[in-house]
Amino acid sequence: MAQKIMMRQRNEELESELQKSLEREEKMRAELEKTTERLYVVEEAEERLCSQLGELEAEALDHIRLYQDQIRSLNEQLSQAQSLLQSVNSSSPNRFIKVSY
Repeated sequence: MAQKIMMRQRNEELESELQKSLEREEKMRAELEKTTERLYVVEEAEERLCSQLGELEAEALDHIRLYQDQIRSLNEQLSQAQSLLQSVNSSSPNRFIKVSY
């Protein structure tokens, strides 16, 4: 009889441990599911950010090209202005116009 009681108690202990184990497993499964969902959201956000970054990089390159073109144009204008000034200075270095009153 005592052995039967001990076996019953042991069986109840094992059933209790099994139930706790199943509860832990279910809790871990739920946590894994939540983590998987968060990972999916993060991956989607990363894809959107990469896409936006690519667009910004392309836009930045366009701006760089425009600025470089403007700089070239301004350099050409400056060079032409300097050439014009040099030609004016070399053609009439000390000529003054006499004005009579």
